Amino acid sequence: MIRYADKPVVMVLAGHDPTGGAGLVADAEAVRGCGGWPVTVPTAMTVQSTRDVISVEPSRGDFIRRAARALFDDFRIAAIKVGLIPNLEVLEAVIDVARMSPGTPLIVDPVLRSGGGSELSTPGLLEPIRLRLLPLVDILTPNRRELTLLAAIGDTDEVAKVVEVMSLGCAAVLVTGTDPLDDESMSGNVVHTLHTPELNRQWQWPRLPADYHGSGCTLASALATRLAVGEGLAAACAQAQRFTWDTLDNGLALGQGQYLPDRVWRAPDFDATLE
Repeated sequence: MIRYADKPVVMVLAGHDPTGGAGLVADAEAVRGCGGWPVTVPTAMTVQSTRDVISVEPSRGDFIRRAARALFDDFRIAAIKVGLIPNLEVLEAVIDVARMSPGTPLIVDPVLRSGGGSELSTPGLLEPIRLRLLPLVDILTPNRRELTLLAAIGDTDEVAKVVEVMSLGCAAVLVTGTDPLDDESMSGNVVHTLHTPELNRQWQWPRLPADYHGSGCTLASALATRLAVGEGLAAACAQAQRFTWDTLDNGLALGQGQYLPDRVWRAPDFDATLE
């Protein structure tokens, strides 16, 4: 038996999406695709399709803590990625899990609303996330709508919103432009912008024509994995974006709604001649 002691392990706390487009399935595939090994703790179970989320059933906080502790006792966790936080009980558990491993990079994808527009968090959760979770975050990966909600300021300038979020203690923000705003064309490029106290960096990617389910999960988990591997922040952001764009470019229309990113599109075909 071969042991790979150097393969980084990424802990994922996120909701389960039964379509496989987003949530824990997406996170696990992205971690494996980017060179890591995923260990997962569900923050919620969901009823959903490729069209929209129908209902969310939050996990109990005690379950999340116990599941994470068992994994910490068994694995050397190199990064923690957080997705859906449906209520205050889960938020408190996620904060406790982050504090179980001080110094481990914490990557948060603020999943606040589904692609179909459904609210995924209970009312009143934004302020506790701002004041209690953001100070622990090493890099936040919001789209522009999520950034606006988390900044909680009226200023329309993206930089001002980022400054507000970072003033709460968040170390870095990668703002994604995959979701077009109301006045934006579906043509042209998608722009992602990394903000840190030391640098600002932008990347542009050709906008693909389809509507995708799970691009944010894929990007955040890929980023967590490349950080776990030991890459610097800017390089990890670039690698994660390249991986994510490729999964979207090879996306599959398997359901009746959004396309699903194919995170294992490079996997070899099976040889039908083998017996």
